[in-house]
Formats: sequence, C-alpha cells, structure tokens
Amino acid sequence: MNTRQLGRSNLQVSPLAFGCNVFGWTVDEATSFSLLDAWVDAGFTFIDTADVYSIWAPGHTGGESETIIGKWLRKSGKRGQVVIATKVGKPMGPERSGLSPAYISQAVEDSLRRLQTDTIDLYQSHDDDANTPMAETLGAYGDLIKAGKVRAIGASNFTAPRLALALQTSEQHGLPRYESLQPLYNLYDRAVFEDDLAPLCIKEGVGVINFYALAAGFLTGKYRTAADASKSQRGKNTVAKYLNPRGLKILAALDDVAQRLHTSPSQVALAWQMARPGITAPIASATSLAQLAELVAAARLTLTMADAMLLNQASA
Repeated sequence: MNTRQLGRSNLQVSPLAFGCNVFGWTVDEATSFSLLDAWVDAGFTFIDTADVYSIWAPGHTGGESETIIGKWLRKSGKRGQVVIATKVGKPMGPERSGLSPAYISQAVEDSLRRLQTDTIDLYQSHDDDANTPMAETLGAYGDLIKAGKVRAIGASNFTAPRLALALQTSEQHGLPRYESLQPLYNLYDRAVFEDDLAPLCIKEGVGVINFYALAAGFLTGKYRTAADASKSQRGKNTVAKYLNPRGLKILAALDDVAQRLHTSPSQVALAWQMARPGITAPIASATSLAQLAELVAAARLTLTMADAMLLNQASA
C-alpha cells in the first residue's frame, strides 16, 4: 500500500481513511473489531474518529467510537500499525465544547483514556471557535505536542479565511500549524472546497482528508428516487437533497465509468477523489465486510483521463 505524507507532518497515511463514526452506533463492537482487523490486514493504516461520536444516538453520551477503538487496540496489539485521528470541540455537554486551552487539556485526557493509548497521531479542531484567540488554541496544542500526547494537529469545518489566519498565526508566533483540513467534498459537493479551500491547502501544503466522500451513500447509486430515499432515516434526512437533475447526471456518469471498468459507482467516486489535486485521503465508512471490500478495491482503481473528464463534466 502506497502511503501519502499528511501535510508537512511526519505522518504517512493510506490514501483512504476509515470513518469510525459508525462504531457503537450502527455497528456493534464485535463487527467494529472485524472491520478494523480487515482494514489493517488489507494494508490500510488511517482511521478517523471524534470524541463526540455518537452522542446523537439515544442513550449515548459521546466517546462510544473512541472506546471501541481503544478496546480493539488493547485486544489486537495493532497500535503500531495505525494512524489514529480524533477530534475535539463539538459540544459534549455543559461547558464541554470549544477550543479553549483549559477544555482541550481536559478533552485530550478523556480521548487518550478511551483510546487506551499514550499518543494521538492527529488531533483535530472539530469546529472553529471564534471565541478563543487562535494563538491560545495553537499554544495549547503545542503543549500537547511537547508532552508527547499529540503528534500533529488538523482542522475540520474551517473556512478559507479562518484557516489562512490559523496558518499565519502559527508562523508569526512559532506555534504548531494545522497539517490537515477535513472539509466536505465529493463529486456532488465540490464548490466550497474547490473555489476557496483547495488553492489555499495546495499553496500551504495542508493535507486534505475530506468527509462525506460518498455523499451519505448517494454516490453508491442505491438512492435514485424519492422512494429509495424514504426507506432509511439517512436517506430521508440527508440524501434527498441530491435527488435532482445534477445529482442524477452524476449517477449516470458513475454508472457509465463503472460499467466500462467492471466495478461499482462507489469505487469510481472514491477513485476520482483520491486522484484530485490536493486530496490526501478521503474518509469513508463501512458497516459490513462487503462494504469494506468496496473501499479496499477503490484504492486500487485507476481512472483514465477520459473517465475523469466525464465525471468532471457531469458534476461541474
């Protein structure tokens, strides 16, 4: 498995990241273990989670995904084979949110305990926090890096101006810089990243690990009508917005390329992203070994220039 450097850090990651938001929510512990084992056995290294996963599920308090990963690390002994990315900043309860130094120092200890590890490879600001001076947040991360609790830091859901300010603040004050950005990006959701964020990330050498790589499942081709979307909660809540002429045009192009290459739309959609300028590793989830096999195959798929052009035009 060829790896890619994440930003300017010393982290080398697989070209696809496994999104662990499903662990402890739609995937039970035993299945999570089997998925992680299969991921590593296939040669992949990168797994992404967050402290807040999956606080939205009934009866959950957050930390469920990290806890399962920690149990797997202890049982499998594979800590040295994975790059663990987690996040801080989303609301976890009263006075437990944001990027203040005091909260970061508390939250990182909670994540380390749940993950049952001494070091988080990539610690990400899950949301921007305009109420905390950028230098204070980056200084707190600097303390964690010096203490060996974090290896590199990243940002998620930042606008281009705020990411630029963070990078400028790091340079001016000699503080750690965000080595990665986690934005929304896929064949359908292109504009926000490509117009403003991509030029900045490429210029500054910031790695990109985009989320919603399959547009909540829409790009797999399983949702093609309103009736399809109504069959699941995710379909009703998220996928319906993609069911329009442009979305269906994208699916038609995916079908065309997939048929020609004897593969699936989801593999083509991921292969397109992995080849895009500035993208380091798209994040995709799987809830079964069959779905995981799709992700593995996508990382080995190479599109022709003509295939990429067809997808570019359909999703323009």
